[in-house]
Amino acid sequence: MHRTYSMRQSRAPTASQIQNPPPPSSSTKTGRFFGKSSVGHAFRKSTAGAFGPDLAKKLSQLVKMEKNVMRSMELVGRERMEVAQQLSIWGEACDDDVSDVTDKLGVLIYEVGELEDQFVDRYDQYRVTIKSIRNIEASVQPSRDRKQKITDQIAQLKYKEPNSPRIVVLEQELVRAEAESLVAEAQLSNITREKLKAAFTYQFDALREHSEKLAIIAGYGKHLLELVDDTPVTPGETRQAYDGYEASKAIIQDCEDALTNWVTANAAVAPKLSTRARNLSQRRKQRTQGEGVDLSGQDSSLKDRESGLWVPAGAHREYGDDGEEEEEEEEEEVASGHHPEERGREGERAVEA
Repeated sequence: MHRTYSMRQSRAPTASQIQNPPPPSSSTKTGRFFGKSSVGHAFRKSTAGAFGPDLAKKLSQLVKMEKNVMRSMELVGRERMEVAQQLSIWGEACDDDVSDVTDKLGVLIYEVGELEDQFVDRYDQYRVTIKSIRNIEASVQPSRDRKQKITDQIAQLKYKEPNSPRIVVLEQELVRAEAESLVAEAQLSNITREKLKAAFTYQFDALREHSEKLAIIAGYGKHLLELVDDTPVTPGETRQAYDGYEASKAIIQDCEDALTNWVTANAAVAPKLSTRARNLSQRRKQRTQGEGVDLSGQDSSLKDRESGLWVPAGAHREYGDDGEEEEEEEEEEVASGHHPEERGREGERAVEA
């Protein structure tokens, strides 16, 4: 939050970031080939899956649509920061209590914008993991095509030249192609399941943290509103002098501490299965693995749960979402022009400094 109202002089890692280090900045933030308009959204969605292997087209479109979602969330975060600054500017000319509270509310709303920016980075973990499934699908497509091509050649020869010696050779090649395809299909099946669970675990963990922190900010924001004297006054009557500066500052500091110290273990909302849902889940698990469902590890680190089964996306033949190199590498980086430290009013910042 704004250093003017904070006991911290720098942004130290929060407890949640220490427990689960933040990911690198989202790839969607690096440049705008089509600017900030919706033209880029429409183009990405319409061209996704137009090129590349048939097997990966549907997932390619999903990946592109998720990029549109992330770009929209990024825009919302930036504009929310601008709204926070404008709220503070408007309140500056109001009475003392309204002026102080609106400035502090601007600090909280600016923090919401920063949380949304951090959420985009974590959401990108989900998108990148889904892309790894797409890359596997793309690598499996050639084996399918080869098997189908040999099958068609055998059928054509049997129709035109039933006694051709090449039929035997092609049948041997088909056996080898089927064996290769069998291995590739098994790998695709295993990786799809593992990475699907990993991807949405990233997304749901990010959603959970983001929502909990938004609820914290909302709660402290309502405490700030209590400092505004909304008692009606008659014409000519003077309100009591405002003396809530220290209180508003303390509320901001308490909110900051709550956000800093939040970890998943302290989450206020915990998922609870009904007895029926839990029993049905356990029955299914017992049929497949011979054991009950253990939900105790649902909040454990993803690094501890992911096995080494999957092959990193970099080990597969990469192709862009549109059949070429990733557009993230083609787009030119454009600076956003927003800085986290530009919160609150410059005059008040100088006084408290």
